[in-house]
Amino acid sequence: MKKTDLLIIGGSAAGVTASITARKHNKDVKITVVRKEKEVVIPCGIPYMYGTLEDPTKNLIPDNLLLSKNIEIVVDEVKSLNRDEKTVTLSKGEKVSYEKLILATGSLPAVPPIPGINLKNVFTVRKDLSYLLGLVDALKKAKNVVVIGGGFIGVEFADEFVKRGLNVTIVEILPCCLQLAYDEDFCKLAEKKLIERGVKLKTNNKVEEIVGNGKVEKVRLSSGEILEADLVLVGVGVKPNIELAKNAGLKIGEQGGIWVDEYMRTSDENIFAVGDCAEKYSFFTKKPTALRLASITAREARIAGVNVFGLKRKNIGVIGCFSTIIGDLALGVAGLTERLAKELGFNFVVGMAVAPDKHPGVMPGCKEMRVKLLFEKDSKILIGGQIAGGVTTGEVTNIIASLVEKKTTAEEVATFQYGTHPALTSSPVTYQIAEAAEDALTKL
Repeated sequence: MKKTDLLIIGGSAAGVTASITARKHNKDVKITVVRKEKEVVIPCGIPYMYGTLEDPTKNLIPDNLLLSKNIEIVVDEVKSLNRDEKTVTLSKGEKVSYEKLILATGSLPAVPPIPGINLKNVFTVRKDLSYLLGLVDALKKAKNVVVIGGGFIGVEFADEFVKRGLNVTIVEILPCCLQLAYDEDFCKLAEKKLIERGVKLKTNNKVEEIVGNGKVEKVRLSSGEILEADLVLVGVGVKPNIELAKNAGLKIGEQGGIWVDEYMRTSDENIFAVGDCAEKYSFFTKKPTALRLASITAREARIAGVNVFGLKRKNIGVIGCFSTIIGDLALGVAGLTERLAKELGFNFVVGMAVAPDKHPGVMPGCKEMRVKLLFEKDSKILIGGQIAGGVTTGEVTNIIASLVEKKTTAEEVATFQYGTHPALTSSPVTYQIAEAAEDALTKL
């Protein structure tokens, strides 16, 4: 029987980050990562395998990231977990014993019950290299592509597909694409850019049937419209991969993830869970939330990687911070949108600021950046923000997330310290985060 001090099940972003963090804080323990995949794809890079990346096989997490830190990799599937014995059984019957265990089993693509969903050339977004390369091959023979789902997954894939010269249509059940992430004004900016780039949008619509004789040929919509389709990509989200944990009797949370406490411990004190398989809790309400992001995964993994041999770090809940890019338009959000704030009963005001993201505005590569901030009325605390602009949008989003996490007030945001440079940032006079806070203060 193989023995290890720390066993981590799953070798994607969660497992990699947890094992590296554990090694940094525990130089002498034996750490073993068991994963099913021979090669591990970078999850967030998957859409870019189909347009931006010249070689899709380059979207991989290198094994040396772990091996160089004396972390053992076992390529096999864990079939069962025995908590009493503190062992797991691999696919060929071999057992591995552990002192501490971190579950990083990730998520599985959600598959809606649409007639025809199992036809050839209907793809989901699996984190499996050979499967994803099969999509590359299928795209080479395709002309008409239908993307089911207008969230981040669907939008990013659609934008990459049009780079290949394909006729691409997004079908989204909600009134706007990206509606679960952004307010309508920002969704409209995204939709305008998608249309400019040649993507057709069928919102307020859903796929009733995928039609074909063994292979997809058409897609029938709830509106009655029928779309020609050589290939369909289903991008409607993910569900936690909890089968191993559930079969072992671990507690499961309200949103379907493995229940964890603020230290990332499961209902078994020797077992931690991180990433998409673990239950998430809102920073604002402390209630379960369905948010699942790679950035959340890495943060949880850093918490569990330290706590596994001694509780030190706490998870204060997820703010929700993410960004995307469509062509040259980047969009970011951190914390609550207006829609979510209203649903949760917050009384708030909105501050807006629009200015060039470089100064002067004639600097090469300059783009307009729009920043929208939400402040709770009574406390004046920042509870969310949205950004639309150029490539600096991602880091501006991160700044706002940090200000939200520290419960910064409008006065503090208006006067927070920042650095500027003509080629890198907005002017210090029109710096959008501070200006949006000033705008909100006029309403507070």
